[in-house]
Amino acid sequence: MSKVVRVAVTGAAGRVSSSLIVRLASGEVFGPNTQVVLQLLELPASIAPAAMKNLEGAMYELQDCGFSTLKDVVITDDPNKAFDGANWAVLVGAAPRGPGEQRSDLIRKNGPGFVSQGKAIAAKAASDVRVLVVGNPCNTNCLIAQRNGREVPAERWHAMTRLDHNRAVSAIALKAAVPNAAVTCMTIWGNHSNTQYPDFTNAKINGKPVTDVITDRAWLEGTFVPANQDRGKFIIDTTKVSSSFSAANGAIDHVKSFVTGTPAGDWTSAAVVSKGEYGVPAGLVFGYPCTTSGDGNWKVVEGLKLDAFGQAKFKATLDELLKEQEVVKDLLPS
Repeated sequence: MSKVVRVAVTGAAGRVSSSLIVRLASGEVFGPNTQVVLQLLELPASIAPAAMKNLEGAMYELQDCGFSTLKDVVITDDPNKAFDGANWAVLVGAAPRGPGEQRSDLIRKNGPGFVSQGKAIAAKAASDVRVLVVGNPCNTNCLIAQRNGREVPAERWHAMTRLDHNRAVSAIALKAAVPNAAVTCMTIWGNHSNTQYPDFTNAKINGKPVTDVITDRAWLEGTFVPANQDRGKFIIDTTKVSSSFSAANGAIDHVKSFVTGTPAGDWTSAAVVSKGEYGVPAGLVFGYPCTTSGDGNWKVVEGLKLDAFGQAKFKATLDELLKEQEVVKDLLPS
């Protein structure tokens, strides 16, 4: 094993990361011939007294797994140490929304942390670093980090819509009574929020348009779309906690897509820094259909058409992201 990949994970003692770091260490993502160094970041004891102790326990458990692909585990409360030489940075850590808080409050609460993380990544990470933001609101957190870490090329910054993508694939497969693998060409447009548009009009089931297989348009528009938009809230209402292993799985699938490439004739969903595709203002972190070549690079799938229903949903999620950008404009260097 001559190849080594360094993966930084923030919020590394949290529920999502507890599932994520085991799979990163196991060889599932980077393959059996790559050694992984996990560089795990948590809040200092002065802010979260139990966090570093919990992270220490996670380190011991990772060691106890005996993975042949795990070279080392570094635990720290110093972002500069966590991001030092990182080839991938998965930013999971973010404060959750509290009672009575609005989405704009959450954006303001988490924004400053992504300013400092963006700067630390730019200063310390490897020259080929890729960044995946998972902590919510992930599109705008990614925008903040990217704009404060401009030494890293804009195309290296991603926010996670793969969880929404997986949810949409599963819902369509369940409705059509087919395996998940039969559903391809799913797209999550826009924001990882309840304005996202899970685009059933361009998706396929066994190569046929979804709308040819599921002919109940009322279900697609009135049940499938809002259920996917509100799935995170549904999980919280059901379990009293937010998604954990499904979110970790979304992050794993995202990284794997960028490391191994998307299958021919299919694509993945990812929020990336827009270059103006589909009329989205350049610089906004927006969810698109993307193909990947397996070397960390991506391209937005061009030429997809949206009907009137889809265009309205697209506009709604774009408008929300523009409003979020306005909320944090003081954190975005010009």
